Amino acid sequence: MTDLETIKRFQEIQKRVKERMDKVKHKIAIVSGKGGVGKSTFTVNLAIAFATKGHMDRVGILDADFHGPSVPKMLGIKGQMVASDSDGILPLIGPLGIRVVSTEFILPDENTPVIWRGPLKMNVIRDFLAEISWGELDFLLIDLPPGTGDEALSIAQFLPDLDGVIVLTIPSQVSQVVVKKSVNFARRLNLPVIGIVENMSGFVCPNCGTKIDIFQSGGGKKISEELDIPFLGNIPIDQRICEDSDNGKPFILEHRDSPASKAFMEIVDKIEEYLEKR
Repeated sequence: MTDLETIKRFQEIQKRVKERMDKVKHKIAIVSGKGGVGKSTFTVNLAIAFATKGHMDRVGILDADFHGPSVPKMLGIKGQMVASDSDGILPLIGPLGIRVVSTEFILPDENTPVIWRGPLKMNVIRDFLAEISWGELDFLLIDLPPGTGDEALSIAQFLPDLDGVIVLTIPSQVSQVVVKKSVNFARRLNLPVIGIVENMSGFVCPNCGTKIDIFQSGGGKKISEELDIPFLGNIPIDQRICEDSDNGKPFILEHRDSPASKAFMEIVDKIEEYLEKR
């Protein structure tokens, strides 16, 4: 393929991406500086929270964590395969009509590792955006892997109109240090930072309601003040979040009145306020 043909093909793909994404009102990436902070769990429950607030059948999740795709399991649609029609590849449908695309749907089985170099990851993300028939969406949440590598760069390249990123952290000092790298990464790529969320922020006893700061707390708010970024909220630890995720049942739907569920709903309110101001 000549250079001219390569450029033409790239332009055609970008055109298809734009046509698909023009049907999506808001595109938000979920990032974290390190692994183990609950990013995929947060993304899934954030999607459910949006769906319950008037956006049923209008929310999508792109699971771009190729090496550890866990969104399908958390939504109870693990082990399924994608299909297609005349308009393209169809996303799988989860609770409340959430549309999901993940590499988990194209792997032979859950034990198959993804051994891809950067260019292949970029091509897969591009194809997910260009070939998937997402349809009309109010929100597309993109669950990115930890760090500032190929996947995040590809999203920034193919979605120049991204509404912004949400940075997830936990109270530990190690996590707080790498959060600053995530924020600076977004700023260098001219991606708006919608805000910071502190996950695993204390444990609320389900019996007496007492809050215990197992991993300290307040680090997320402190960093948001240092970097002049909105602080979206704290999500307390609740062991049922892990249990529900393992069982493919979104936590918010199972425990609507829990402190963690209420925290998610408050975060959604702040995100919508941010988007309205933009």
